[in-house]
Amino acid sequence: MLHLVIMAGGSATRTWPESRRARPKQFLSLVGSRSMLQQAVERCRPWIAFEQMHVVTNAQHADQVRRQVPELPAVNVLLEPCGRNTAACIGLAALCVSRVDPDAVLLVTPADHLIRPNSEFRASVEHGVALLQRHPQSSILFGIRPTYAATGYGYIERVAGAAEEIAFPVKSFREKPTRAAAEAFLQQGDYFWNVGIFLWRAACILDLLREFQPEIHARLMRLAAAFKTSGWNEALQAEFPGMPSISIDHGVMEPLAARRDEAHPVFVIPASFEWDDIGSFQSLQRVLGSDAEHNTVVGPHCGIDTSGCVIRTTPDHLVATIGIENLVVVHTPDATLIAPKDDEIALRKLVTLLEEKGYERFL
Repeated sequence: MLHLVIMAGGSATRTWPESRRARPKQFLSLVGSRSMLQQAVERCRPWIAFEQMHVVTNAQHADQVRRQVPELPAVNVLLEPCGRNTAACIGLAALCVSRVDPDAVLLVTPADHLIRPNSEFRASVEHGVALLQRHPQSSILFGIRPTYAATGYGYIERVAGAAEEIAFPVKSFREKPTRAAAEAFLQQGDYFWNVGIFLWRAACILDLLREFQPEIHARLMRLAAAFKTSGWNEALQAEFPGMPSISIDHGVMEPLAARRDEAHPVFVIPASFEWDDIGSFQSLQRVLGSDAEHNTVVGPHCGIDTSGCVIRTTPDHLVATIGIENLVVVHTPDATLIAPKDDEIALRKLVTLLEEKGYERFL
């Protein structure tokens, strides 16, 4: 049976001050009237029942998940005591789901991605499920054909000239490249953006964690023993924080693809859906579009000689600008950000500086 696993952790520093530790971007309505989490659920609702949907989130966000998706069974909200990256997150989900469905197939997706249309997403997943039936020990990823030389995404390199009908064997993974490398990837045509969506059998990913991340697997097995007792919460608090913090790409997929193991093949399916990672205010400009002055504005704004900006404010607060370009201006009730639009690294530094200066109440 197909189970949906939505990864809804993370602090989303690149969308501060709209996103905060207590309410990160996956719970915000950054695009449209529904939150990113709600959109991730609704995308699959016509073909995956709520009983087969699972959300992995930080324990402090449990109430928000339950409030935004009240139809979700309480046991399907999986709570991490702390952030430990995607390998531990996926391992925890695979462990919990396989307990109730030993033959479960997991569709794993981040909560904060914009995907449309939903019908094309479903078609791509169905291609993946069919491929998994032929190769039950495989790992399947979904890739987007690059439309520009992005340096902020990871890339999947396919095996040139080789195809399994609608999928390609994976040759390698390339992390965020230089501009020159990204240009080369775009020209070669054998690379896809890695969108972080996976399809596996739950038992298979647990086996792969045992091989490539034995510390995570060992702690998961100690957690599994707690299923039979009343000590699950205590075991989770004891074991999860000690798991290595590593992504599933670095920790499992990269070494697995490099080995070219025919028993555990790795495939990439060229996705037919449109995709964007809503990870920054700059990405919102791509998604929401711009006006005649190339500004992307949400909320009341009046500007003179203002171009190329992202301006976001609350409905009751006017932002007025004169003589600015390529800036992000974000007003919230208790904090205002003015920053170069393209400098996402500086925004992360700013969040660290706020901590150092004792302004954590604004985080």
